[in-house]
Amino acid sequence: MVCTSVKEGSDCFFMSKKGCEFNGGSCHAIIEQCGDCQKIKEFPAGKYCTVFPEPEAKWRVRNCNMATHLKGTIKKETGKVNPLKASKRTAH
Repeated sequence: MVCTSVKEGSDCFFMSKKGCEFNGGSCHAIIEQCGDCQKIKEFPAGKYCTVFPEPEAKWRVRNCNMATHLKGTIKKETGKVNPLKASKRTAH
């Protein structure tokens, strides 16, 4: 349904005929860690995330998995070499 409380005019999963059914009765504004994420949209009531109704919960434990402003770091595993297989390779 279309939100009629905070994010007026946008589609919301938590809206019903009775109103917003999200915890607290409305979506929560973005927090400092959201920064320059592309998922942020400005509404008359303030800046809100278009993906999560409570951004603080996504940042509580670790980085938000939908954050577009964070650069991902890929760890390259060196891999463990089996000494038995390594000795057989050198023997050939």
